[in-house]
Amino acid sequence: MEAMRPLKSDRRILRSQRALREALVAELNSGVDIARVSVAALTERAGLTRRTFYSHYKDIPDFIEQVENSLFDEIRVRVRAIAEATLPDLYKNIERLEPAPGSVELLTYISENRDLIGALIGPSGDQAFIKKVIDMSCSEVSDRMQTGILPAAVGAFFDYYLASVVSAEVGVVQLWFERDLAESPETMARIMTVIAFVRPGDLYGMPIDVKVPAYGAKLMGLNIDIPAIDFNDITSGSTGRND
Repeated sequence: MEAMRPLKSDRRILRSQRALREALVAELNSGVDIARVSVAALTERAGLTRRTFYSHYKDIPDFIEQVENSLFDEIRVRVRAIAEATLPDLYKNIERLEPAPGSVELLTYISENRDLIGALIGPSGDQAFIKKVIDMSCSEVSDRMQTGILPAAVGAFFDYYLASVVSAEVGVVQLWFERDLAESPETMARIMTVIAFVRPGDLYGMPIDVKVPAYGAKLMGLNIDIPAIDFNDITSGSTGRND
């Protein structure tokens, strides 16, 4: 019987923490600004005592930080899995009409935690939450995205490119929440994969017929020679590149 006490204690702690998270969601969704959330209001909603709250957290900012960090830790793992996929992996998935590797898993986690994430990015939530997600995602994918990149593209241009890509993806997820997650994670993963490859004119029956990398290099004044890479070569892995 003695050996069971730590397990029961752990379960009580998890129940208390879950109740406090649910209370936070309820407070934010009721219109209470996150800066005005109080220990008294949270514990009353959660059916807990103030003593229980302070046994886990120093104060409200510490509570919110721990809640957000637990989300970031889980999101980080899934973003990292996406970043570890190679271009050949991505192209093979596209050939099979499948979404980008790892994207379904990330969006499924977000969907499963929709109440908490939705409250944090909502009007009463943490206005810095989205920026934290963008910064964390950029940090996770930056090194991987620079693997095999053309040397002249590294620097300010890459920084802006990375910020553009990540911000766009996060923006799509925000819209998904505004639509009350109407689409399934699988559908959203396919939509986001397709969006990443849509060019100006594609949706109007006038696809742009230009060698985009070469055009971009000239536009930026980059004196580099863009190698021609065949799609089939990439999917078969014969180019020797692993980016």
